Amino acid sequence: MAESDWDTVTVLRKKGPTAAQAKSKQAITSAQRRGEDVETTKKWSAGQNKQHLVTKNTAKLDRETEELHHHRVPLEVGKKINEKPQVIADYECGKAIPNNQVMGKIERAIGLKLRGKDIGQPLEAKPKKK
Repeated sequence: MAESDWDTVTVLRKKGPTAAQAKSKQAITSAQRRGEDVETTKKWSAGQNKQHLVTKNTAKLDRETEELHHHRVPLEVGKKINEKPQVIADYECGKAIPNNQVMGKIERAIGLKLRGKDIGQPLEAKPKKK
């Protein structure tokens, strides 16, 4: 029991600098003074507002005369199937995760098949079971 020293603290590991601290000017200069390798890279167009550049592809699309949009489903479809307009809009844009119950409601409302091998064909009216 006499061998244990309660005042001694053993540090198993020391936390390194955070990402923000490691990128600071002070951290870089101190690392260079210690002789450590410092790698710096410049990001292309970093810090610039170059998100609205006109490239060849966008100019070609601007010159395109063909209408490249699909027809919208009227608001009545959303009311018929008891779904919010945002749900219908998400299905139109392709953002929604398909739900078989909602897809079935839409199929019955517009009268077209949206699932299976005969997509786009008229929906055949099945006799109701009693």
